[in-house]
Amino acid sequence: MPEGFLEFVLIGFLAQLVDGALGMAYGVTATSVLLSIGVPPATASACVHTAEMFTTGASGAAHWRLKNIDWNLFGRLALPGMVGGALGAYVLTNLDGDVVKPFISAYLLLLGGLILWKAFNGRRPGASQPRHVVPLGLVGGFADAIGGGGWGPIVTSNLLGQGTAPRMAIGTVSLTEFFVTSVISAVFVVTIGISHWWIIAGLVIGGVAAAPIAAYAVRWLPARVIMVVVAVVVIALSLRVLVPALGGPTIF
Repeated sequence: MPEGFLEFVLIGFLAQLVDGALGMAYGVTATSVLLSIGVPPATASACVHTAEMFTTGASGAAHWRLKNIDWNLFGRLALPGMVGGALGAYVLTNLDGDVVKPFISAYLLLLGGLILWKAFNGRRPGASQPRHVVPLGLVGGFADAIGGGGWGPIVTSNLLGQGTAPRMAIGTVSLTEFFVTSVISAVFVVTIGISHWWIIAGLVIGGVAAAPIAAYAVRWLPARVIMVVVAVVVIALSLRVLVPALGGPTIF
């Protein structure tokens, strides 16, 4: 057994537990770990997305069985997300993804604040169908490939901000993520290949084990609780990138 393998199983489990329940943070969490041990951004993103082919498949299937999927929304998100993901993966092989991360994080910080406000003062979730879903899918897929994670924070946050019922937004985003990450992984395989298989295996095993637990949790958690937790996660992840980019200290 490679050194550190069980650690990556645990990381995959915890990351998927959060991702499946909140519709975000698997890629961000796992990518941060890989970058911290010196894996280059493109390679880290390739490893995470290869693992996510399995974890998002398990998560999407679990949400489908628990009827957490809005199929109309799924149809509008999937194809744009795949196109954006393919473009982002191609660009990342020729660009430092850190260049665009502060801009995406600034946007997410504002969006997190909006969700937090809506949790207590906004319209009731599920009051209307979300708008601008096609460009949202394109941007979410592109950002996910560039940053090694971002489909959930961008797409889930936007859908919740527009009033989509939390469990339907999270379930649908989780299922579409399988198709988006599969396309991203395919582009990485063609352009740079895949390495670090022992890391990928650890993330997969932990993530697949956590997927059904998270899908069950999101079905029964109150909508306001989910929205508040999502907002806090989005704000925290945004500040984690923005503060150092503006010259401040590294936080958490």
